[in-house]
Amino acid sequence: MKQKKLISVYILFAALCVPFFPLSVVSAAEDINALQNKEGKTEDQLNKTEKEVDKMESELGTITQSLRTTQQHIQSTSQLIDQTKAEISRKEQEITRLEQRLTLNRKILESLVRELYYTGQEPLIVAVASHESASRLFGPADDLRTLKSRVNALIVDVAASRDQITTEKATVEKTKQDYDRLLSLHTDQQKTLSSEKREVQADIAEKEATIDELNAKLAEIRKDISSLLGESVNAGDIVEAAELASKKTGVRKNFILGMLVVESDLGRYTGGCTYDKTNMSKNREKIFKQIADELGYKYKTLKLSCPPKSYKGSGGAMGVAQFMPDTWMGYKSRIASATGHNPPDPWSLTDGVMAMAIKLSVVPDVTSQQKSGERNAAKLYLSGTTSSKYDWYADRVLYWAKHYKEKL
Repeated sequence: MKQKKLISVYILFAALCVPFFPLSVVSAAEDINALQNKEGKTEDQLNKTEKEVDKMESELGTITQSLRTTQQHIQSTSQLIDQTKAEISRKEQEITRLEQRLTLNRKILESLVRELYYTGQEPLIVAVASHESASRLFGPADDLRTLKSRVNALIVDVAASRDQITTEKATVEKTKQDYDRLLSLHTDQQKTLSSEKREVQADIAEKEATIDELNAKLAEIRKDISSLLGESVNAGDIVEAAELASKKTGVRKNFILGMLVVESDLGRYTGGCTYDKTNMSKNREKIFKQIADELGYKYKTLKLSCPPKSYKGSGGAMGVAQFMPDTWMGYKSRIASATGHNPPDPWSLTDGVMAMAIKLSVVPDVTSQQKSGERNAAKLYLSGTTSSKYDWYADRVLYWAKHYKEKL
């Protein structure tokens, strides 16, 4: 019996030692985690669908270019067919004229022979001279044999010309047939490409509708997350933002303000370059565009830091805290939890200063407000290292932590 009582006491003691969390807080945290997981999956699906649309648009561009080329081929082939038709017509006219000439020569010869037969006493040269058509055609002749020979030669020459032109006509007709077949192929290709273009356009329209649905879903999820996080907070000025961030993170307010003086002149100067002048890597550029798109900003007009002149590095830092796009994404959910802004905005005074404080707070000894911790945090913020090469930066930050009011 005593043993059972002792066990009961131990159980009660253990239960009392367990930290107490209100069920509502645990439930809300679970709901937020579930929604954030849902948000991540929806974002992944959205990114996947957008990539599919990009691929389809590239395919559509290729099809459109092929269709344009095919239409040009159809036009040029049709012109060639028209040219061959005209050439065939010219050949037919030449053959007709040669046939008429051949027939005329034969008739002239027959007429001349008949006249010589009936006027047998008349010299041949007189008969030719008196025969208007023969005189134009043959000229003077010594005897009938010579005249006949000339007529026969002329008939042979005309016949040969007719045969040559007939052969040329056949060649041109064969060329036209080839062009007709080519035109038929191009026309079939045009129909196929037009059909493919319509199909891809329909697929793109379907995917874009899916993107709209996912964006709407994402907006609803973020709205739910924001409601669970509570009312969002907004700072009216840089000092108020630093005070808020200090309360949330434990980082000394003056240290935050010293960092802000050095990084962006207390938010007055957040960069003088656009994204294409920053020398950002392709991956950072892609993330930057994603951030801008989520916030509804036109990425081409946003101001970013320029590449530094005093040391090696790239530009592309955003807002008052001068976060690089990939760094911002790593702190995004924690910033949203602290400010209630989802998605958080690097160009927002509240979100930007909170982001800076959160990043500084993870460095050892910063939240206990030790100078050594703050020096390391400043150097890590700039370079990702605590190298003595960046002591100059830490010195500037700590100086302005004491004198930031001179900048207000």
